[in-house]
This record gives sequence, structure tokens and C-alpha cells, in this order.
Amino acid sequence: MIFIKTKGDHLAELSPEEQQAHVQKIGKYIGGLMESGKLKGAQPLEMDGAIIHGNKGVFKDGPFNESKEVIVGYFHIVAENLEEAIEIAKANPMFDDAEATIEVRPIKQMDGIN
Repeated sequence: MIFIKTKGDHLAELSPEEQQAHVQKIGKYIGGLMESGKLKGAQPLEMDGAIIHGNKGVFKDGPFNESKEVIVGYFHIVAENLEEAIEIAKANPMFDDAEATIEVRPIKQMDGIN
């Protein structure tokens, strides 16, 4: 899984023309991943949501201010190893248009879950 994190809405500072160009670049990137069989799913995420912290049945609802970054989207990809996944993540054209952080995490294989 590749998680894309930004400091707020990374599209808000782009003009409508820049936003359209950005969407076209991302669409081309996604199309390439689909053609190569490397993409299982991808979606942008809304800026609002909730963070729920739980500890032994006691919950606290966020948002919490520990992090200024929010997850704005994800890519579920197929890669041979972590290095390939990192290269796929680095090729995302989103980094041409905005400051962002990527988090690449292998899906843990557990009997009975996946």
C-alpha cells in the first residue's frame, strides 16, 4: 500500500487549469499502472474524516494535533518487493505539483485474514 500524505489540501493552491493538468497526469500514471498489472486500486480521500483513538474499550475522537499531515489518497499496488514499490511511489506525478510524503507499507500476510 502506498499512502500519500500532504499538509492540507494540496490541490487548493493550484489554479483550475493546474488542477486539471494534475488530474490528467495522475490519470496517465494510474493508466500505466493498470496496463502493467501493478494496480489493484487507488482513490483520493476527502479532507474531513475522523481519527479514533482507543485503549482497552475507551475511545477518544480526533482530530488530534500531533501531525499536520493528512492522508489524501492511497494506491494498492502489486510489487515484487519494497524497492519496486518505492520506485512506483516515486514515479507518482503528484510530487511534481505539490509537497507530499509517501508511506509505502507491505500488506502483512496473516492466516484467516487475507
